[in-house]
Amino acid sequence: MAEADRLAKRLSSLEDSGSTISGIAETLDVLANAIEGHPPIEDQVDLVATGPEIPGISNRDTSAVVGDLFRQAERSVIVVGYAVHQGAKIFGDLADRMQSRPDLHVRMCLDIKREIGDSSAPEEIVRRFLYRFRMMQWPQQKRLPEIYFDPRALVAEQNGRSVLHAKCIVVDQRELLVSSANFTEAAQRRNIEIGLLVRSSKLALKLEGFFQQLIESGLLNRAI
Repeated sequence: MAEADRLAKRLSSLEDSGSTISGIAETLDVLANAIEGHPPIEDQVDLVATGPEIPGISNRDTSAVVGDLFRQAERSVIVVGYAVHQGAKIFGDLADRMQSRPDLHVRMCLDIKREIGDSSAPEEIVRRFLYRFRMMQWPQQKRLPEIYFDPRALVAEQNGRSVLHAKCIVVDQRELLVSSANFTEAAQRRNIEIGLLVRSSKLALKLEGFFQQLIESGLLNRAI
């Protein structure tokens, strides 16, 4: 009742200040339509969780969500990951989608790093990474994605190195998955991992734009 009284007083104040009843009604109608046009956050965001099954708790599994994103991609995919292991299986759906849709643009930003004690030239470290990626982390005889890396991870001075530690996927500039899970079989299926799948073109464009700017500014280098 108190809320209704406050609203009535506010509407009366607007009328006294020169606003017409019809103008106020039209404004309220516009606001109501705007609110109806924006679904609740629960309809735009899904919790993605990997780990032991808990009675009464139903969440989407990381591997299932990643597979769905890859299989449904139409135009573009950005994959950002720190660790990749058993990638040929994890990226199988993506490689198949690239084969069936030749125009699908796929970019991967991965952590190509200098291991402790490795004094090799940066170019040699990148070459070895790409060889392992082709042989073990990507389905054989399938079109390869573009791969980018942070060159700061390869500097000789250990205290000057950085790590590309983000784990996320952006698909068709409309959906994004931000997760704690690496692209490993354990992280995708067994570890306790948490992520959010967001259906938002605005946020997807922002996240894609962040990595696009890193690439265009030369802060991420292309390996292949």
